[in-house]
Formats: sequence, structure tokens, C-alpha cells
Amino acid sequence: MPDAAQILQALVNGLSVGCIYGLIGIGFAVIYNASGIVNFAQGVFVMLGGMVTHALLSMLGLPMIISAALAVVIVMAMGLIVEYLVIRPMWVRNAPLYAIILATLACQIMVEKLAIILGGDQPRTFASFTAGGPFKIGKVAINYQAVWILACSAILVALLWAFFAHTRTGRALRACAQNREAAALLGIPVMRMLALSFALSAGLGAIAGILITPTQYTAFNVGEAFGISGFIAAIMGGFGNAFGALIGGVLLGVVQALAIVLFGAAFKNVIALSMMLVVLVCFPNGLLKGFVRG
Repeated sequence: MPDAAQILQALVNGLSVGCIYGLIGIGFAVIYNASGIVNFAQGVFVMLGGMVTHALLSMLGLPMIISAALAVVIVMAMGLIVEYLVIRPMWVRNAPLYAIILATLACQIMVEKLAIILGGDQPRTFASFTAGGPFKIGKVAINYQAVWILACSAILVALLWAFFAHTRTGRALRACAQNREAAALLGIPVMRMLALSFALSAGLGAIAGILITPTQYTAFNVGEAFGISGFIAAIMGGFGNAFGALIGGVLLGVVQALAIVLFGAAFKNVIALSMMLVVLVCFPNGLLKGFVRG
């Protein structure tokens, strides 16, 4: 039976990983709000964030901050390419929504295969943003990278709130989320908002990948696992609710970490899928809306 120190350590670890899930879930929410599309290629952006940063660090020898910034820009550009070459033609032709969603899944598989061809199948990592070992609070060890994850997640959520609440473009995206047809009649460029949503979503995924890679690793196939976890976080928070996705991600990460300590690593995915099933059955609109109504 784990002691109190192990439980606290699991909570700290789960909190940092949960913030990553939350950022990925917010990426799902941004695209869904602008278009109603569930982007199953979201996990690929996480993988690309870590892989591109590693390539810039190792091949060009750029400083970490420049490598990370360039990686985010490159991945955002790839998000725009996916929107322009795949999503937009189907959208213009009034393709069924399920067909567009399946197309995003095909994009994920294609990008993963390209990653193997261009970068190989070996896992990669890079150093933490702050050198040195973890610091301790009592018996709980806190990695410096976990502090970076928590701080960057808080800053990103604050910036997104300010963007959606206090900028004309952010309000236009919110209008598209409420009613795309009415937004178009009001002169809002809906297609431009769709492209912006893919760029924002890709940027969030890339930042999540850059933040988590020093604590784990990145490889061509990590996007699938992160994408599923972010998807579950988005469902738990109420699909389309950015703040709810963050809360859902943190809750998912903490519960998974506790499950590993209490029952073993084999139960990690079982717990995640069980949580999603319970939320879908009991709170189909997400935990936040469910508890508010209850």
C-alpha cells in the first residue's frame, strides 16, 4: 500500500501531465467551436512539436528558446496546410461531417508515416528548460520541467481567455461557434476563422509537445496516445469548452497517476476510458455543465 509521500508525488506528476492533456483538449475545442469538426490529427501536432524542436536543436544547434519558437511556427504552418489542402476543399463541397473527421484521421496516419521516413523510428528527447535535479518539498520531488509546464499552461489559458474575450478576432471565432451561418451573414469571414482555428490548435499541440518531451520522449507514434488523452479531456470538460477541457485534462492526469500508484501501470488506460464512459453516461454535456445543472 503506497504511503502519503507516494500519493502526493503521484498528484504532482499527474498535475503536470494533466496540464498537457488539457492543452491538447483545448486544441480540440478551438477547432470544434469554429467548425464542428473533431480533429483527430491533433495528437500529430504534439508529436511534431517535440520532433521539430529536437531536429532544430541537434541539426542546427540553435538555442532552446529559438528552436521552440520556430517549431511552434512550423507546426502552425502545417496546421494551415492541412486545413487548406484537406479540410477546406471538403468543406466547400459540403462533404458530410463524418467524412471530414475521417480525413483528419487519415492526415494523422500520413504524417506519422512521413515522420518515420524523414526522422526514423527512434525515440528522441532533449534537456529540460532549467538545468539541475528536482527540488524537494518534504519527501515530494518536483522536477523543474513540471514547474515550466504548470506556468506555461496558466499563461496560455490566460492569453486565450483574453484573446477570445477582448479581441475582435476572438469574438468572431466565438460568433462562428454560436452560429456559423449567422456569422457569415454578419460579414465574418468564416473560412478565415476556420484556418485560424487550425493554426491555433496546431500551435497549442506543438507547445504541449515541446513542454512534455524533456520529461518523457518523443517519437513518430506518441501523437496517438496524447491525442486520445486530449480527446477524453475535451469530452470530460464538455466538448467545445476550452476551460472545461483544461479541468478535464488535469482531472484525467491526476486520476491516471493515482491509478498507477494504487493498481499498477496496466490500469492507466482502463481508468481513462472508464472515466470517459462514466462522463458520457452521467454527464453527456461534460462535467462542468452536469454539476451546474445538478
